Amino acid sequence: MNRHAGPPSAGPVVPEPSYAERARTLAHLGRTGTLATLSRKHPGHPFASVMPYALDERGRPLMLISSMAMHTQNLMADGRASLLVAQPTAGDPLAAARLTLIGEARTVAKAEVEGARSAYLARHANASYWVDFEDFGFWRLEPVDLYFVGGFGAMDWVSAADYTTAGPDPLADVSESILEHMNADHAAALLAYLRARGSEPAGGDPPDEATMVAVDRLGFKVRLRTGERVHGARIPFPREVTTAEQCRAAFIEMFRGAR
Repeated sequence: MNRHAGPPSAGPVVPEPSYAERARTLAHLGRTGTLATLSRKHPGHPFASVMPYALDERGRPLMLISSMAMHTQNLMADGRASLLVAQPTAGDPLAAARLTLIGEARTVAKAEVEGARSAYLARHANASYWVDFEDFGFWRLEPVDLYFVGGFGAMDWVSAADYTTAGPDPLADVSESILEHMNADHAAALLAYLRARGSEPAGGDPPDEATMVAVDRLGFKVRLRTGERVHGARIPFPREVTTAEQCRAAFIEMFRGAR
């Protein structure tokens, strides 16, 4: 079951991407995770390593690793592993999204190496210096289950099938630039809109400050400060948007007249 983020609320339900889509988006945006393998030296103990990765067309992590590395030797003995991907943040790391992909790591078949190479080098161009070294090879983590945490109070298991078919959010690759632009150039319009909309419960004070912290095809999230209280809100778009231009048009429509 694809649950949606956020604790129960008495207000109207705001549309939000499923956890499967949010998990696929986070994996798509990430470039480095933490790989946990099963230690050969200390049986039963997890062995964690920093692991650059790329994704194949089904969202499965691809890793370029050396046979001399300890994590590779662990995988040769037992392919069970997990990869943790966390959303970068300058704030509280527990408020950021993270994803754990649990699965079986296997070497990429010879017929698929060229595709894996292209996908990996597109994400990690500097790997071109060692990709052809004899001790390096491509491995793929085949997810069997995933656990997604979207921040405080937003977490659930995501099936491998749901993750594979979800696809990343269409705004994923431009979301950071949208956030930077909105917060740098349109902070006053955003705050005026939220005040006019009424982002507090009935009778509550209007927010003193608003920062846009996330955006996707269905809406955006803001961090609000009202006096000493800091809280969040999710705002839906008038319609689904799939491009930066459609997103811009939606903001203009929503903010028009808010000043």
